[in-house]
Order: sequence, then structure tokens, then C-alpha cells
Amino acid sequence: MTTSLDDIYEEYALLDADDRYRQLIDLGRALEPMPDALKTDATLVRGCSAAVWVYPTVLDDGRLHFLADSNAAITKGIIALVLQTVQDRTPAEIRDLDIPALLAPFDLKSQLSSNRTQGIPNMIALIQNTAGRYA
Repeated sequence: MTTSLDDIYEEYALLDADDRYRQLIDLGRALEPMPDALKTDATLVRGCSAAVWVYPTVLDDGRLHFLADSNAAITKGIIALVLQTVQDRTPAEIRDLDIPALLAPFDLKSQLSSNRTQGIPNMIALIQNTAGRYA
């Protein structure tokens, strides 16, 4: 994904609710594919209503790159937004980011059902805890 979070939000803000769903689904479809072999109990994010898997990889320069997937299209789009905030950053940057603040303009809690958003804090915590271990 080469589009910035600001660019994504700029388009998102202009859309009605149905088109926002479509945009999230499109963002999820654009995620880098996660091999099925990585979708294990160890990579499963707990507390999400849909199955969500997150797998960290360390790039040669020490930055973290995450692979992630979900079995639900909207959830996969939310994952794409979260990854947009952290992808290919240093572990210390990711650990110290205020990811909820970066996602706040999208107002996901009022745009989506609580089932769709309940796992976001768990996903963020998993990513930041992983970054903390590498920092």
C-alpha cells in the first residue's frame, strides 16, 4: 500500500456510509497476501469477532513489516488502516505511536457496528507489544 493514511482519509471523508464500507473492503483487498501457513493459532488476534491473523517480519534494516489477514472483508479493511500506520517503521516508532489517535478521524466506532470494531484495540496492542519486544 503506497497511499498515505491522510490520502485515504481525504477520500473516506467525502463518502457516504455505503461507499465507506466499499472503500474499507477495497483497502482490505489491496493488502499484501498472507500465506495460509502463517494463519495459525500463534498469529491469531484474540478478542476479534472475525478471525484476524498478524505476523511480523523484520526487514534487513531492522524495521518491522507485518502480514495480516482476516476472514471478514470489512475487518480486513480495518486491518489495512492499522497497518498503514505502522508498516515498515522501526520497532521503537511503532511502540511509541498513538495508533488510536491516527485512526480517530475515521470515527470507526460510529461508522461500524461494535462487533466490527471490538478487536481493534487487541490488534493494536499485539502490534505494539511485538514492536516493544524488538525495540
